[in-house]
Amino acid sequence: MSVSSMVVFVGGLIGTKIAPVEKLATLPIACMVIGTATAVVPVTFIMKTIGRKKSFLLILTYSIVISFLCAYAIYLQAFYFFCVCTFLFGATNACVMQFRFAAMESVAPELIPNAASSVLLGGIAAAFIGPEAAVFGKDLFSTEFLGSFLLLALLFAIAILVLLGFRNPQFELEKFKTAPRSLKTISKQPVFWVAILSAAVGYMVMSFIMTATPVSMHVMDGHSIGHTKWVIQSHIVAMYLPSMIAAWIVNRLGVNKMMIYGLIAYLICIMIAYSGHYLANYWVSLILLGIGWNFLFIGGTTLLPQSYQTNERFKVQAFNEFVVFGTQAIAALSAGWIVYSVGWETMLLFTLPIIFFQFIIVLRWAYRKPADLTV
Repeated sequence: MSVSSMVVFVGGLIGTKIAPVEKLATLPIACMVIGTATAVVPVTFIMKTIGRKKSFLLILTYSIVISFLCAYAIYLQAFYFFCVCTFLFGATNACVMQFRFAAMESVAPELIPNAASSVLLGGIAAAFIGPEAAVFGKDLFSTEFLGSFLLLALLFAIAILVLLGFRNPQFELEKFKTAPRSLKTISKQPVFWVAILSAAVGYMVMSFIMTATPVSMHVMDGHSIGHTKWVIQSHIVAMYLPSMIAAWIVNRLGVNKMMIYGLIAYLICIMIAYSGHYLANYWVSLILLGIGWNFLFIGGTTLLPQSYQTNERFKVQAFNEFVVFGTQAIAALSAGWIVYSVGWETMLLFTLPIIFFQFIIVLRWAYRKPADLTV
C-alpha cells in the first residue's frame, strides 16, 4: 500500500519541478490511477488463472523493477518517462486491492466485514511508511527523490517475504454446482449497483481532493513540505483507522447508515476546506475526507459479495474494480488542471453533485430493500 501514499505525496511535487507546464504537475498521480483502472481486469483474470499467491508474488517482483525505473526517470529528469512508470504502478495497486477479496474468501460469511476492514488497517502503516520513505530518500542522492523510489523497491522485497506465507483460499466443490450467471443478469440486482457506486463515488471524491491537496498547500499556498506531509499522512490514517470499528458499525447501524454517514463526512469536509487555506482547514478536512472514504468503500465492499455466487466472483470483482478505478482515474487526471484553472474553492464545489447523486442512490435502495440493511 505504500506505493500509493508515496506517489500521492511526491508525484505532484516532482511534477512541479520537471513538468513542461505547471498544469501537468499532478499527471504522475493521475497516470498511476489510470494504470490501476487499466490493470484491474487483467490482474483479476491472472489471479483466476494461476491463483492469488503466484499472482501476488509475480506482480510484486514486477513492482521492484518499476521502482528502479521510476528512480531512473527522476535521475534523467524525464517527466513523461516518470509518468509512464507511475502508470505501470497501476498493476501494483490492482494487486493490492485484491488483498481484501483474498481475505474475505478465507473466512466465514459472517466475518466478511471484519476481514475487509482488517486488511485495510495496513493502510495505517502505509500512511507513514510511504511518505516517510519519500522524505528519508529525498536527499540520499544529488537528484531529489531518486532515493525514495529505491527505498520503495526495498519495501516491495519485504512484502514478497511476507506473502510467502499466504495460502490460496479453498472452496468446496458443491459451491460450484450452480452455473455462473452472466454479468448482465447479475447487474439487474439493485445491491450490485449500490455496492459498486458507493465505492466508486467514495474513491472519485477522495482522489479528486487528495490529488490536488499537495499542489494547493505547498505550491500555491506556500505551506511547508513537512506540513503537507503531515496532512497527507493524517488523511491516509483517517482512511484506514475507522476499519478497526467498521465491522461494529456495520453490525450496529447497517450498511446503508454507514454509507450515509460517509457522505455526510464528505459534505462537512468540503465546508471546512472551502472556508479557508489555513493548515487547520486542510488538516481537518482531509481527515474527514479519509473517514468518508472508509465508510463508503467498506460499505460497498461488504455489500458486493451479496450480488454474486462463489464461481462468479472474479468477473464481478473485475467489473467492480474497473468502475471504481476508472472513475478515480478521471478524478485524479482532472484534479491538477482544475485546481490551477479555477482555484481550490471552485474545485471543491465540483464534488457536490456527485455526493448528492449518491445520497439519492443509497436512500432509494434503503427504502426499497429493507431486508438488505443489516448485512
